[in-house]
Amino acid sequence: MTYEYLLTGLPELKAGSDAPISIEKLDELLDEQLRGSDKTMLDLLRKPIDEETLDLGLKAKNRFIREWFAFNRDMNNVLVAQICRKHGFDVKQKIVGEGEVAEQLRTHTTQKDFGLNELSGDFTAILALAQIEDLMQREKAMDAVRFEWLHDRTEFDFFSPEMVFAYYLEALMLHRWSILTVEEGERIFRELVADMKKGIKLD
Repeated sequence: MTYEYLLTGLPELKAGSDAPISIEKLDELLDEQLRGSDKTMLDLLRKPIDEETLDLGLKAKNRFIREWFAFNRDMNNVLVAQICRKHGFDVKQKIVGEGEVAEQLRTHTTQKDFGLNELSGDFTAILALAQIEDLMQREKAMDAVRFEWLHDRTEFDFFSPEMVFAYYLEALMLHRWSILTVEEGERIFRELVADMKKGIKLD
């Protein structure tokens, strides 16, 4: 199923700009237009990310959804591994899930890049994230990497369900930044460190 009418009627999204449509309005439009498995996949993207949601996403029937969850897991794992090494935490105990990236992070802890450059793909931008000291700027940089990933994966998927999913995810990021304050950024960091100390695996 394609969504030409829906997508052509939505305002353009630009990274770094305010969302031109509210999440409430977008949710309403998508609920009206999406059907069947496409609606099921969208509902999965709406869920808070935890171990259960991650597992469901990695097992989703839709390839784009599987790759999106895997990409975010891998990016977070790389960031967590670098923070662990910086603060003296055990990297191996903090990595979530399986796959090439997770295995590389667990087994190449002494290498500066964790051996990631031995894998296919460009990890330069992701490895650079941990070097950004300002927490707000780091969060924004992570979303910039996500925006690029979404663009690359849907560039030629004209009016496809995947383009709808990407649009929703991009709008969600823009909306988040419109309400995120400096205090919220500091809270995120405090929770990150606290979870590390308690031994909780982060999503």
